[in-house]
Amino acid sequence: MIETILCAVDVNRLDEETHVLERAAALARLDDAQLDLITVLPDYGKSVVGGYFEEGHSAKSIAKAKELLTLFGEAALGAEMNAKVRHLVAMGAVYHEILMAADKDGADLIVLGAHRPDLSDYLLGPNAARVVRHSRTSVYVVR
Repeated sequence: MIETILCAVDVNRLDEETHVLERAAALARLDDAQLDLITVLPDYGKSVVGGYFEEGHSAKSIAKAKELLTLFGEAALGAEMNAKVRHLVAMGAVYHEILMAADKDGADLIVLGAHRPDLSDYLLGPNAARVVRHSRTSVYVVR
């Protein structure tokens, strides 16, 4: 039985991610599972590039991403179901943060989208491929 599903979406491509969240929600309804929605932002604060951003940029980015996730969840799932969803924002390498969140929350299933591949990553995008390859839990890839 699945108790927790972690659905990973790209906050910069929410229009293209609706079908991913809808699939994760359908799977959550099957087992009455907790649905967690995560997006990962790049962490510019730890690099040379971070010096070019104003103080508090990371906190503002996280707050804006959480707001976008909440609005996205409400539009895709409706207010009642979205109120039960945990909205998570992480900063760092996408695949690493998804795997860390899945481990931390005890996710039984990770749901993510496979974006249109380039020639260099023919089957899956690089982040989806890494999550599939390194996850200790099942991964459902939505095409």
